Parts: sequence; structure tokens; C-alpha cells
Amino acid sequence: MKKLIADQFSSDPRVLKAKKALLDILSEHQAAFTGVVGPDPDLRIPYDELLKQFGEIRGGALFYSYLGSGVGKGPLVELADGSVKYDFISGIGVHHWGHSHPDLVAACLDAALRDTVMQGNLQQDRESAELAKTLLAAANMKGANLKHCFFTTSGAMANENALKIIFQKRYPADRLLAFEGCFMGRTLALAQITDKPAYREGLPPTLSVDYLPFFDPRQPEESKKRAVDRLKRVLERYPGRHAAMALELVQGEGGFNPGETDFFRAIMEVLKESGPAVLVDEIQTFGRTTELFAFQHYGLDELVDVVTIGKLSQVCATFFREDFKPRPGLLSQTFTGSSSMIAAARVIVRGLLEEDFFGPDGRISRFHDHFVERLRQIDGRHPGLISGPFGIGAMIAFTPFGGDPEKVKRFIHALFDAGVVSFYAGSEPTRVRFLIPVGAVTFEDIDAVASIVESTLVKVAEE
Repeated sequence: MKKLIADQFSSDPRVLKAKKALLDILSEHQAAFTGVVGPDPDLRIPYDELLKQFGEIRGGALFYSYLGSGVGKGPLVELADGSVKYDFISGIGVHHWGHSHPDLVAACLDAALRDTVMQGNLQQDRESAELAKTLLAAANMKGANLKHCFFTTSGAMANENALKIIFQKRYPADRLLAFEGCFMGRTLALAQITDKPAYREGLPPTLSVDYLPFFDPRQPEESKKRAVDRLKRVLERYPGRHAAMALELVQGEGGFNPGETDFFRAIMEVLKESGPAVLVDEIQTFGRTTELFAFQHYGLDELVDVVTIGKLSQVCATFFREDFKPRPGLLSQTFTGSSSMIAAARVIVRGLLEEDFFGPDGRISRFHDHFVERLRQIDGRHPGLISGPFGIGAMIAFTPFGGDPEKVKRFIHALFDAGVVSFYAGSEPTRVRFLIPVGAVTFEDIDAVASIVESTLVKVAEE
């Protein structure tokens, strides 16, 4: 069989030698990353000016004074002011393999040598087909019956595609169900579902949404009964009108609140009996629990109809059962992902599947337990300063200062200045959240971050 010109090019010894040289040079420079470094005074003025200009151009200042230099090492990242920080928010979950990971750099070098930057609905390369097969097989490995996988460029678009698929199948149903405190995105439709009025201020109404109370770990049976009772009442009030329920199995923006298997199963079984589709939003949970998918973590495989993933997957996707297959013309996008996104996705998904990340003794669980233990030690040394719950898997959270939103935001900015990038989540209480880069982090990194967290907490408490 004749070898493709593309394969001849990618395996050319000169190309391989050049790639190895670049990776070797990167490794040499990464040796300079040893921990947190403060900003270079000589770079501070031009850096601040660039930040100001960028804020004016984009119509609002950045949340953090963060402009990356373009290089890092694992959880450590260099900013353009010369500082080095621990990135423990991972671009709100995107950089699961950290910064300048050699496997990702190598994959993206291959992508840079491809004939196009972007791949799309009309023209996709063989790597897209291979990635789709891998993801679909992984989604079904514990009993789900998802038959299709459609790529897109963002989690919001993955959710938009899911809604279009569901509404077409369930026509003329025109309402949705969701949990109180949920987050689905910021498009016109998704902002209507997201349970945060500020995110849809000034926007026209697009969808009618009915909300159920989320799981309360303090009252598991009572919260299950409340949710199921509310669900039944709403379905009776609007017979045949609900197309689907959108479920976050772990609330992300809502405060890293995990659910529970019996709770979700009780709700999904009512949905199955009544008709609304089961849409599981895994934009943030994918690859962060004890299984690749959170619905696998909770043992809900046979109950899911449509599932969305994003963030760490680089290329986002919508999975759906055969009976939800849309009619021609409903789904079509100029871009489904860049060649580098697809290459990086294959590296990350393969790493998650082939390495020791999942299960009760997997690396994600061990990282979680180690970080939580350090947080509990902080609580023991400074009673009342912080409290749990502490999230799930690679989604770590805690509540400082009683959850006061202004104090929490002041704390995470102080933590940023001290060398750790985090973010906040939830309201009443507001929490600090971390999305640890499991493909690059070490226990020593977690220890270093925990020490900075403790010293910053004490400093802010004394102000």
C-alpha cells in the first residue's frame, strides 16, 4: 500500500529531529521553574499599561492582572511581568495537563505542520474520526447507549447543540427543567437556564425553565423527596410541555456541590416515565471524578440520553442516543475545532484512559484526599477560618470567612498576588475553588499551594 504524503512528511527524520530539538530546548528552559516568583520591577510598568489597554479594548478589565508569557512547567506558569504562579484553576478547567506539557507541545507541533489551522463540518481530518471513536467507546464502556458524538468549539455550543437535538425530537414540547443554582453557559438560550439573574440582565426571554432543589447532603432523603415531589408537580402543571431536564451532577459555578446516586436516579426514573429527555452537562465534570464521566461515577449509564463535555477535552462534544439523531441541517458548524485542539484532545483523553487516574485509589482520588487533608489541617490550626464541604475529585473547594462574597473575592486576589491562581464559586456561601491540573501536578505542588493558602488566609483575616 502506498504511503500517504502526509505520513511520509510527519515521519521524515529531519522533522523528527527538529521536533526533538525543540522539546529538548524547552526542557532546558523549564529548568528555571522551581516555584513562585514575584514580578520583575523593570517589566511592571509596561505590563500594567498593556493590561490597561487590553481592558479598554475588550470593554472591561480582566478579573486578574494575568497576561501569560506563553511558557510554563506543569502547574507553574510565567506571566509577562516575569512572575511565576501556581495555576490551580487551569483556565477554569481547560489546562488539565498544566502548562507547556511536552506531550501537548509535541502534539501541537504536529498540528502546526498540518495543511489547515481549523477543521470544520465540511472538512475534517482523520484524527477527528479517531478521537470521536475513542470518546464514544469510553462513554459507553459501563453500559450507556450513546451512539453519536458531534464536535464543536465550546461548551456553550455543545449545550446549544444538545438543546436543538432534544427540542427537535420532543417537538412541540417547549419547556425545560434544571436545578436551582445551575450553570449552563452565557448564550441567549443558556443564560435563561443558568440560575443567576445577573447573567441575563437586559436579555430577552428565550426559554421557559422550571427549577428543582438540588441535593442537600445534610438531608439526603428529605432533599430527594423534595426534588421528586417538585418534579411531579411541575410535570402535572405543564403536561407534555417539558422537552428535557438539564442536570449538572456536580454543580460547578454553583459551588462545587456533588450530588448522590439515589437522588439522581429517583429524578431520572420519573423523567423516563414521563417523557422529558435526560441531558447531563459534563462541561466541567468530565475527567475530574473517579471515572472519566461523572454519570459513570454515579452509576447512571443506562439513564442518560444526551451528554455534553468540554473544557479539559479541548474539543467539546455532544453525545446522544440513536433515537435523538437529528434530521439533516440541524447541526452544522464552520469550525468544529482547530487541528491543535484535536491533537491535544487525543493526548489528554488517551492519558486519562491509559494512566492510573480513576477509581477509588486513582491519582485523582489521591490528589483530592491529599489537598483536603491539608485544608483540614489549616482548619485545625485556625478554627473557624475555613470550612467544607471540599468538593469532589479534581474539583476542590472550601468556604473562608463564612462565605462572605466580598471577603472571598478579596482573598482570592490576595492569593493571586501571593502566587496561586484560584477562583470563586457559589453564593450564600461563596467558596474558593480549585481545578487542579491532574496531568501535571504533584503532591509537593499541592503542599506548596496549601502553605500559600494558609499564610494568605491569616494575612487577610488580620486586615
